[in-house]
Amino acid sequence: MIRRLSGRPPPRGEFLRSRVDAMLACDFIEAITLNGQRRYSLAVIEHASRRIRVLGTTAHPNGSWVIQAIRNLVRDLEGAGCRARYLIRDRDAKFPALMDEILSDAGIETVLTGIRMPRMN
Repeated sequence: MIRRLSGRPPPRGEFLRSRVDAMLACDFIEAITLNGQRRYSLAVIEHASRRIRVLGTTAHPNGSWVIQAIRNLVRDLEGAGCRARYLIRDRDAKFPALMDEILSDAGIETVLTGIRMPRMN
């Protein structure tokens, strides 16, 4: 446990290092196929084990597709006994608000990255 005498929260780097075993991060990976079509893959990394889970690939990532992928992720994490408590994600419009509610119900807090800070994830 991190103690801060000043009462202020710890710096972000200290926060991340102390909770790496309970942390996930997700993002979309955009790929262009040989015939010129765009595909978006939703991937999640478990920081402790560095395991990457590809939740799915689609040409049109809409809100309902993302919600179903997150529901499947939560079910897989529960089945694997993963004790994730935080999920880092960016502020992409492809992530609907319902996603954060589903994660919250599963005990996973969503941590948003800063604006225009791609290396923060």
